Amino acid sequence: MLYYNVPAMPHSHTHDHGHHHAHAHGPATPHPAQAAPWSILRMTVATRLAAALVVSAVLWAVVLVAMR
Repeated sequence: MLYYNVPAMPHSHTHDHGHHHAHAHGPATPHPAQAAPWSILRMTVATRLAAALVVSAVLWAVVLVAMR
């Protein structure tokens, strides 16, 4: 889990518990960004509208089943 804007707290114990990670790098060399398999920003307006209608229909179905 990543926490942002949390100051590092000093501590005296080591983190070497006899296991080694596959790789290591510092905050100056983070992982490169990876392309997302899909993005809502790349969808056409018609596709976004269709997706919104599908999500809305599913949510209404959940509400109607819950009210039963």
